[in-house]
Amino acid sequence: MEPDSLLAGTSPASRALLNDLDSAARTNAKVLILGETGAGKELVAQLIHARSARRLQPFVPVNCSGIPETLLESELFGHMRGSFTGAYRDKPGLARQADKGTLFLDELGEMSLRMQAVVLRFAETGEIQPIGADRTIARTDVRLIAATNRDLKARVAAQAFREDLFYRLNVIQIVVPPLRERRDDIPALLAHFLERASHQHHLAAPEVSGAAMRRLQEYAWPGNVRELKNVVERLVVRDLGRPVRVDDLPEEIRGVHGDAVVDGCAGLAQPIEGAPVETVLDRLWRQLRAGETFWACVAEPFRNHDLTRLDVHALVQRGLHETQGSYRALLGLFNLPGDDYKRVLSFLRQHDCHVPFQRFRALSVRSAHDGGRPSTRAAS
Repeated sequence: MEPDSLLAGTSPASRALLNDLDSAARTNAKVLILGETGAGKELVAQLIHARSARRLQPFVPVNCSGIPETLLESELFGHMRGSFTGAYRDKPGLARQADKGTLFLDELGEMSLRMQAVVLRFAETGEIQPIGADRTIARTDVRLIAATNRDLKARVAAQAFREDLFYRLNVIQIVVPPLRERRDDIPALLAHFLERASHQHHLAAPEVSGAAMRRLQEYAWPGNVRELKNVVERLVVRDLGRPVRVDDLPEEIRGVHGDAVVDGCAGLAQPIEGAPVETVLDRLWRQLRAGETFWACVAEPFRNHDLTRLDVHALVQRGLHETQGSYRALLGLFNLPGDDYKRVLSFLRQHDCHVPFQRFRALSVRSAHDGGRPSTRAAS
């Protein structure tokens, strides 16, 4: 998404967000950005940098959940030649590349306790000690902005996040509201994304009927602004040649399987009072059952920061429970050919999402002993 997409809204929530953003941009204080996945936390960080005195210096983003822990320290702070296998040359690290600018730590809540300690030392001193170095080799002038979709206070209480790091980074706190709390922004955001997508694909931007616009504003948008952007791009590339109607919208927005049903008399989508909120895991499972592939609905959103490592890990766990520990059978659930076996395992291991299959095989054996039918699938 483009940073200026945040500026398209005029709702009270958006105006309050922009006021907070401008206040943060006037200082060099550390910023902690909170908000749901897809709400635009990285865009807020980019705008703070772009409006600050550091705007002519680098803005360096780091996805703390997209890089395995074994590589994250090297990516951030560099390494010395010969410090480990494959370290054929000195590497400066992203923190040094951000000198005089802004270092953005996205998905901070996914960072391990050990890495939190390393980041705390850097946040306090600005000193950099690459892997393999026996002393500090540089001191940087970097503004730290961090973001997470996790409740860090709850994680501190659960001893999963360092309290001292939380208070070190939580100097200025900005909460990005979810799209469902600023529904008045949807028409302006829609027009913005229609213009962008039509320009990108060299297609005419379709008009949106009044009924379709109402349905878009009634939808809960669990994927927030990024989900809206993707829906708009899908509508543009279809090149309908006419105004967008309700039945042109994805079925979850129409209310077929989503957060609303269609009233047969009035023809309007009405919310289901007390309906359970669909979790990320449930949504991914539904998409896979509908025929979407693992690469399309899991791997790509993960690379775009729409999913966390814990989301992918939970999905693999659920899949292995279904296949009773068989990664090969998992390919079928993920709508992938058998040739993708090594590719899937490589992706999961690279991003620290691999789940040991043995306990799921043990569960199936235990179930058989308890009177259930034993599985004929081989665990692999």
